[in-house]
Amino acid sequence: KLMVKYISSGSSFEEKLGYSRALIKGDWAFVSGVTGYNYKTMDMPNNIAQQATNCFETIQSSLKEGGFSLSDTVRVQYTLTNSDLVDEIAPILKKYMGDIRPAATMIIANLMKPEMLVEIEITALKN
Repeated sequence: KLMVKYISSGSSFEEKLGYSRALIKGDWAFVSGVTGYNYKTMDMPNNIAQQATNCFETIQSSLKEGGFSLSDTVRVQYTLTNSDLVDEIAPILKKYMGDIRPAATMIIANLMKPEMLVEIEITALKN
């Protein structure tokens, strides 16, 4: 039976809503949707590029804690609050995912709080 490792970023949302930032099971890592907060300070930048950068930094930290790296990403889902933001976020997505080229989905939808402009969810698989 495969052991499960639960990873927390310390976000108050995890406790309040009953989830883990990431879950590691065998060769798989499932990273929950991450928004643009700096989870150490709970500050939220007001632009999507900086929010996306914060998302990827949180994701990388969670993956590293589980023994993975961003390069293990096989699937990513982006949720943006407005399609007009795609051009602004594109350079950040290319910076972090351009060489990895995972399967990807982008959805336009409302997020939990009005200051949230993007949420990024990742699934990773070791070789």
